[in-house]
Amino acid sequence: EIGMGLTGFGVFFLFFGMILFFDKALLAIGNVLFVAGLSFVIGLERTFRFFFQKHKMKATGFFLGGVLIVLIGWPLIGMILEIYGFFLLFRGFFPVVVGFIRRVPVLGYVLNLPGISSLVDKVGESNNMV
Repeated sequence: EIGMGLTGFGVFFLFFGMILFFDKALLAIGNVLFVAGLSFVIGLERTFRFFFQKHKMKATGFFLGGVLIVLIGWPLIGMILEIYGFFLLFRGFFPVVVGFIRRVPVLGYVLNLPGISSLVDKVGESNNMV
């Protein structure tokens, strides 16, 4: 429960920091809370094993490097690196998320619209499982 709360607050602070023109203090708090919450949810050892797998080192470098750059004080560059690393790290989860969202009544209808459906299909067909 604590981990989900920390992760939720981390995502909130990251979103709020981006809305407020990349406020570095909010982004730094959001990054710390997100990583701490992830550690609480799945445990320290599993978090370490997830981030430092041999085939995920590039993604981990971008993600954690982006966090470090945000903490140093360059929020826009740090968030760009962090978002790229996030997509590389969690791309194995995207098919599951897309499948779940397609079952939600209103969101599923939106995802099945002609222009959006092909884009969502490309995101959802990742073969790289975690």
